[in-house]
Amino acid sequence: MSFISRGFQRRQAPTAASDRVPPGQYVTRDFPVLSAGATPRIGLDEWRLELVGEVDQPRRWSWQEFTALPAEDVTVDIHCVTKWSKLDTPWKGVSLDTLLDGVETSAGFVVAHSYGGYTTNLPLDDLTGGKAWVAYRYDGEPLAPEHGGPARLLVPHLYFWKSAKWLRAVELRTDDAPGFWEGYGYHNYGDPWQEQRYSGD
Repeated sequence: MSFISRGFQRRQAPTAASDRVPPGQYVTRDFPVLSAGATPRIGLDEWRLELVGEVDQPRRWSWQEFTALPAEDVTVDIHCVTKWSKLDTPWKGVSLDTLLDGVETSAGFVVAHSYGGYTTNLPLDDLTGGKAWVAYRYDGEPLAPEHGGPARLLVPHLYFWKSAKWLRAVELRTDDAPGFWEGYGYHNYGDPWQEQRYSGD
């Protein structure tokens, strides 16, 4: 399994304001592609997003149903655990607040499941309150498969491995269950401002 996809090059951009770049990061104009495994190709006619687990009633959206939901245009800075940061990235997506609207749950945690088998875990509080989206467009274009298309999780305040590509399901849980990289020693939370890269950080 290849853990770093082709196209990753370190190119230093002009220095950005220090209040926008976490410690240990450098700014790049590129959008490096790093993936755990091969890029899955999901046709829009077969794509589904599910909300499952500790919910009063599971929910499921087809691509047509999902893209008919109210969407937001957001511009955010993103930060990868491999130390690159990309500023002012423009996305369009559906807020997790919209997907969770009216859901009754006792959950405090989430596991994001991807097509291809990838998983990552997050506190539910980090997905609500306007902090996270399921993004399906980038820079005015449909989200490319290598960047997680058709749709990916976007949680810009955490290291980018928490923004699961090729999102398939959001599982609400009462307990915290480590995901793929967390099981290999990455930090359970992943705050870039605290440099929470690995489990001992």
